[in-house]
Amino acid sequence: MSSDGDDYDVLVFGSCIVDFISYVPRLPKVGETLHGSRFATGNGGKGANQCVAAARLGSRTAFFGKLGDDPWGAAYRTALAAEGVNVEQVDLLPGESTGIAQINVADNGDNQIVIVTGANKRLAPVDAFRRPEFFERARVLVCQLETPIDGTIAAMQSFRGISILNAAPAVTNLPRAILSLSTIFCVNETEAALIAGMPSVADVQQAKVATRKLQTMGCKTVIVTLGEKGAVFARALDDNGDGQVYHVKPQKVDKVVDTTGAGDAFIGALAHCLANYPDAKLGNCIAAANRVAAWSVQLPGTQSSFPRADEIELPADLATLQDQWDCV
Repeated sequence: MSSDGDDYDVLVFGSCIVDFISYVPRLPKVGETLHGSRFATGNGGKGANQCVAAARLGSRTAFFGKLGDDPWGAAYRTALAAEGVNVEQVDLLPGESTGIAQINVADNGDNQIVIVTGANKRLAPVDAFRRPEFFERARVLVCQLETPIDGTIAAMQSFRGISILNAAPAVTNLPRAILSLSTIFCVNETEAALIAGMPSVADVQQAKVATRKLQTMGCKTVIVTLGEKGAVFARALDDNGDGQVYHVKPQKVDKVVDTTGAGDAFIGALAHCLANYPDAKLGNCIAAANRVAAWSVQLPGTQSSFPRADEIELPADLATLQDQWDCV
């Protein structure tokens, strides 16, 4: 674990949620009690997921988040520390419950999810200001929308390096400030459609349109992930002036086992690559992140599916990934 005197590759300001998952033959009706076949728990929350994904690839990481002062919060903080994450700014709050998600998963894949954000709602602007040395020493900042938006804005305002906003879960009418503050604005196809005000974003050409709409709304560099169809990105216009949009090819997999957390694996890997390969082209970093996300969908679970550096070898300078993307 890094001490607060060290530099950090990736700083994450975001959420922690514990998943309680019941596997049932079908979803229950109102007032009905069913016997489930299996129960599982897992650590989740987009912020913590993304931090763990970067840490497992070898990044020096620090996390700002809130947990309840309960057994679940204490266990989660210990688990983050065991991943090599600096948890000095992960607070256990008396009187608050740890954020949880109660999930029913039916045999046919349908699900019901109830989320209680708990301590996550207490991540505030003051948390971004009280330890400025973390923000001064990190190369990449990662934020999401699972915690209060004013805290997220404050975190990005406090940072001078590369910042990634994963605008998930998506909401309409996002403040222009939060759109324009991040260096990189990253969303999946569903989030892109909602925020850009489009009926759908289902393919590369629609993602190209969404990318441009998001830039007119104030975003700088935009990445739209498309799952098995890869990703589309456009750099901020003042970075290259050519207005070009690019498509990054998907990474093929033999068998998809569980897509949960694949987007977080992508974001964590992207942050890792931007921090540790400063001379690499953005398209190469996205191609590498696609590779990590593809690895994760072949294994069950969320954080448990994220690869470690010795399990997935990324090219030394990412240059060999140049053929994975081209203009559209």
